[in-house]
Amino acid sequence: MFTCTFKKVHGSKNDFILIDEKNMQRELSHQEKVKLALLLCDRKTGIGADGILFVTVGGRTDGTMSIYNSDGTVASMCGNGLRVAGRYILEQTGKEEVIVETLKADLYVKKYVEQADLPFYQVEISPILFDPASLPMNTEKAMIINEKLPYLSENLTFTALAVPNPHLISIVPKEILLGGEQERIASFVNKENQYFPDGVNVSFIYPIQKGEIFVHTFERGVGFTNACGTAMSASSLVAILNGLHDYETPLIVYNNGGFVKTIVHKQDDKQWIDLIGNGTYEFDGKVTVDLSGDLMIDFTKLQAYEDEVEQYRKIEEKAKQKRMEIFGRESI
Repeated sequence: MFTCTFKKVHGSKNDFILIDEKNMQRELSHQEKVKLALLLCDRKTGIGADGILFVTVGGRTDGTMSIYNSDGTVASMCGNGLRVAGRYILEQTGKEEVIVETLKADLYVKKYVEQADLPFYQVEISPILFDPASLPMNTEKAMIINEKLPYLSENLTFTALAVPNPHLISIVPKEILLGGEQERIASFVNKENQYFPDGVNVSFIYPIQKGEIFVHTFERGVGFTNACGTAMSASSLVAILNGLHDYETPLIVYNNGGFVKTIVHKQDDKQWIDLIGNGTYEFDGKVTVDLSGDLMIDFTKLQAYEDEVEQYRKIEEKAKQKRMEIFGRESI
């Protein structure tokens, strides 16, 4: 049997089970973490989540974060998850700003003071890579920026980049966003294929007005998600490359889970993105599982964060109204 405490958390309704590894009764192997993710993230038989954030405080940096998706795969990074993990590390260390070690980069996190009613957190999204090998993507081209990929679509253009999670992004009209094209494309590139050997996150952007876009993402290892932090960040850069926005200027990115703010920076040859949004605690819990038998034995809620949940509900309602105004429906 394995028992641990956890926090149920979310960033833009991209929800996770946050586990402090120092509070675990013993260290888990990679395969045991895979099993734990499959058990706990199942929305029918488990607690339900898009993934598990394994967090430690201290070490080479202020803390570390690793992400196991709901299907047991490991993600390179997660912007929504980093906001919540960063918040936890900020609170545990008492610092104003922390550096969090992720699989491919050390990234800063700090509290964003402009948002008064609900804690918002600002995280760094980098590095930004356009080399197809960084996704990886099999192509003879040096980069894919606003290119047609006939094996995916005769009409749409795509931009491929890693931040460092791999993303394939297209700016689309409303009728395409509301149709089945995204699911068709995402299903193809995330099954065995000759172009994306490890799969890829697929996002569609719908421009709302100057300073606002809507992003819908099929996340590799998860499926359609309320929000994907690195996808919203990458989409913000793609919007700039298409003349829809400007560097160093805040952009509101709406999604099915709410909205975030992004700022894309460019200094000389360096680019990075600030992703700003909620890092909400929903409840604390305790769970016991039988990893050998793949069973969740017991689950108890210990503490609810009702005020935070209610404050985010107001943000969620504002975003829902925006979606109704644009699309005539609450979610895409």
